[in-house]
Amino acid sequence: MSELSDPKSLSENADGVYQEGDFENAARLYGEAASVFQAQGNAVATAEMKNNQSVAFLQAGDAQSAYQVVTGTAEVFAAAADARRQGIALANEATALEALKRIDQALEKYLQSADIFKQADEDQLRASVLQAVAWITLRRGKILEALGYVRASVADLKNPTFKQKIMRGLLRLRLW
Repeated sequence: MSELSDPKSLSENADGVYQEGDFENAARLYGEAASVFQAQGNAVATAEMKNNQSVAFLQAGDAQSAYQVVTGTAEVFAAAADARRQGIALANEATALEALKRIDQALEKYLQSADIFKQADEDQLRASVLQAVAWITLRRGKILEALGYVRASVADLKNPTFKQKIMRGLLRLRLW
């Protein structure tokens, strides 16, 4: 199998190009890998490459393409009973929607993602998503609601980072 038709090689090349900061080329290579995986009938690997492509498109400043390629991938992971990647796909979709200024839809996807991460016992990923929700809520001027999301983001962490431990402590002070 030539490197051009080997999706694993394409993916590895895309990873390297992404690490070098050439996000447009990385998006192209992830797309090519997705096409080959799709031709091979591997829906889960196709969805994974589309998620990687979406992240690369976002880094390249192309939110519309990011949204287009990631849409529907969460359902592929749900069908495969892969809750972790389902949650990541929803979060990627939310990030693209946020970049497109479709904030209400982004919030809905972030919250769906947080629910999936909670069910999958992925506390750090859930914390990241809830922090994104908190920032959006704060930008909308809903300070107490935003604090609630921040509190929820650190409440159930099994192994909080140092920064998360400090946040927990600050939230316990209730100075407001």
